[in-house]
Parts: sequence; C-alpha cells; structure tokens
Amino acid sequence: MADKIIVIDEGTTSTRTMLFAADGTPLGSAQREFRQYYPGPGLVEHDAAEIWTATLACTREMIMRAGGADHVAAIGITNQRETIVFWDRKTGAPLAPAIVWQDRRTAPDCAALKEAGHEALVQQRTGLLLDPYFSGSKIGWALRNWPQLAEAGERLAVGTIESYLVYRLTGGVHVSDATNASRTLLMDIDGAGGWDAELCDILGVPLRLLPEITGCTATVGATDPALFGGAIPICGMAGDQQAATIGQACLSPGQTKATFGTGAFILSASGTARPRSMNRLLATILVQEGDQRSYALEGSVFVAGSLIKWLRDGLGLLASAGESEGLARSLTDNGGVYLVPALAGLGAPHWRPDALAALSGLSFASGKAHVARAALEAQAYQAHDLKSAFAADGVDWAELRIDGGMAPNDWMAQDLADMLNLTVERPEFVESTALGAAMLAATGAGLYPDLRQAATAMRGRATRFTPALDADIRKARLAGWQDALGKVLA
Repeated sequence: MADKIIVIDEGTTSTRTMLFAADGTPLGSAQREFRQYYPGPGLVEHDAAEIWTATLACTREMIMRAGGADHVAAIGITNQRETIVFWDRKTGAPLAPAIVWQDRRTAPDCAALKEAGHEALVQQRTGLLLDPYFSGSKIGWALRNWPQLAEAGERLAVGTIESYLVYRLTGGVHVSDATNASRTLLMDIDGAGGWDAELCDILGVPLRLLPEITGCTATVGATDPALFGGAIPICGMAGDQQAATIGQACLSPGQTKATFGTGAFILSASGTARPRSMNRLLATILVQEGDQRSYALEGSVFVAGSLIKWLRDGLGLLASAGESEGLARSLTDNGGVYLVPALAGLGAPHWRPDALAALSGLSFASGKAHVARAALEAQAYQAHDLKSAFAADGVDWAELRIDGGMAPNDWMAQDLADMLNLTVERPEFVESTALGAAMLAATGAGLYPDLRQAATAMRGRATRFTPALDADIRKARLAGWQDALGKVLA
C-alpha cells in the first residue's frame, strides 16, 4: 500500500531526502553536502547540476528504503527560498550558476530602486522590502550580465529551487508554489494575486520566463517513471521557513516559530488576513490550500548556524559545531565579549546589507570559549530585536517554538528563554521543515482531509525551557548588545 511520504529538503549547504510514515514517524534519511562557491566578496553561488545529482541519489536511496515507488504515496519538497536557478527548457541543464539567497551582488541595484521611490509599491504588493536577499533583483542582474541567458532565448526557464527540482523530476512541468513565489519581489500576495507585470518591469524580468504559481498541497505532476521505477505524485511544496512553521503546527494567528539553521527565521501566523508591518518586518504567504491563502509576519536573520560553521571551518576555533555548547557552559558570564554576526549584512529589523561583522570587548582574559559563547548569545540578542519589532506591530509572542540545526543545543535554547523572558518549546523531532513538507504532501495525497488535521496527527512531543535569569543580568546583557550593535550600525 502506498502510505509513505518522501520529502526532499533542499538546504543551503546540503541535500537531504527523508522518509516518513503517514503518522509523521521518521523512517530514514539520506544526505549529501554540496559546494558553496564564493567568486568574490558578497557573492554566493551554487551549481544546480550538483544539487540535482545529490537530490537524485538521496531520493533513490529513500525510495529503496520505502520498498519501491509503489509504496510511496507522495513526494513533498521544501527548499532554501530565495536562491534562483536558470536552466534550459529542453535539457533541464543549468545555464548559469544559481545565485544564493545570501548573495549581496544586487545591493547597488536595490539602493537605486529605493532612491527612485519604488520601495513603497514593492512593500504594498509583495509584503517585502527592496533587499538583495530576494530573488527578483537577482534575476534582473543575471539577465543583464550573463550573455548566455540572452542567447538561450525561448529555451531559458527561471525558478527557485523547488521549481527547478519539479522540472527535473517531471521532465518539464514549470511551476512554483505560492510560498516560494511570494519571496521573489515579483508577486502580488493579496487575494488571488499572481505575478505582477509592473514589478516584473521595474526589476527587468520578462513574465514569460516565470513558472505557473500553484497551491502548496496541489498535485503538480508525477515523477518520470524512469527515475525511480514508477511515477510518484508531487503534491506538497513550501519554502523552508513556511514548511517549518507548518511542521511546528503554528497555523493559528499568533502562534510563532523560530528556525535556527544557516540563518534564523521567525514567523508568526496571521490567518487569512495579510499583516502589514510598520517596523520593517515582512508579510509572506504561509500556505495556500486550494485557492485560500493564509499569511505570516516574518523576521529574517541572515547569520545563525553559518556563524558556528565559520568559527569551525573559517577560523578553526572549534573542532565541531557541538563543541560550542560545552565552551559556553564553561563560563559563568560572557566577560563583556559580544559578536555582531553581520557576515552577510544585517536582516530584519535593520536591513543593512552594507553592515560588517564585529567582535568587541576582547582582553587578554578572553579565550575561544568567550567567542563561542558570544556567537550563541548573538542568536538570543537577534531574536530579542525581532521580538521588539513584532510587538511594535501588535504581535507579541506568548511562547516560541524552535527548530533547525542549532535547536538541539540546550544551552542556546535556555539562553533564548532567559533573554526573551518567555517559554521556549523544542519538538522531540527538530527537523520541522521536513515534517511540514510531509504534512503538506500527506494532505495533498489525501491521507488527511486538510492540513490542520495532518499537523495535529503528525507533530510529536516537545521539551519546554522556562526563563531562569535574573532581570538585572538580562538588562545588562541587552545593554551590552545594543552598544555593540550600535557601533556596527553607525
């Protein structure tokens, strides 16, 4: 019986395919890392062909684990949202490097568009701000600067990662789900809005290049039988942060999750009413079931887990990412050391692509434990800045549900509870992004009548962390962070 779910979880540094039972129980996973390319300061690229090869290998492994294609009810896909791919419609082969969400090459373009007065229109229609983070400006830049794209003519297709994978998996279906489309700067997210011709014109993106926008539980096609020994429906798609919000069962207005992965992304569900921020937060589509869209208010931090990875791989201060917890615990306080992790600029609520990282408060008494602790503390400080912005927009958090690669760190989870002064909840299964995509696919495959029932049935148990820090210490630490942050922003 086809009652298992395959989820392709396409991250920033690796591809992972997971196998789930219909009740959400994880049954196995396969993962492969792929290279990050940094051709210059602020430039981040991927090889989409390498991503496809890794995806194919991992997915085949999990289909074998399931017992074959006829045992799989559906495939779900979740992905790094703003990374953009350019490929040949005839062959599916990439025609240029994929430009990653962290890439800052379009900062001058976005600044020029702001100067020309376009940001108000962009925010009104898309819920976003003019920042190189989003994929629309990346597409316009590539079309102007990479001649092979112009030479491809009608053969050129453009899309985010899930769009590219569906094209390759199906042999030619060109679609994008509403959550990913809502992150391009090119979509009107109100009501039944689709690609916006005026915004496409402003950003220099021809409408003919873009995929059809679909719902998140829609059956968009089936895999080419030659790939896996049978055709498997693809019927669950969402960008990684929306998928994590769904996986945490944050579907009712005010329910809030934070994913600490490569970056840190906090979303608070808003229901069917689109939020409008006055504090430089983002409005985004949380999920689309059929024709009905629901929304979320979002704050985006660009550097979280990637900071620990940089301490390990770039500076050699850590032997492993897990070492950071022990180092943080070895200290009674931070020794006045603060790390503002603006390695890819600063996201919400500051939106400063020009900001540079800074480590302050060092003395001869400082050691690598202070740097490691400062890196972990920075996650709570950045979350606190976002909590203040959410509250100013009328969305104060009652609790916070966390997940992602950094979430198993108990010290960081407790520090979040202490600095935010609220309960932090961590699910037993922290891969909420993949679980959310599994919920969508299970709904699309008809294993559950709707997403809310899938989320209720498939989400597991959780651990709770409650505040335990003296109020004066919290106040002093936050003051130290604001001082360090102010120097970076100055």
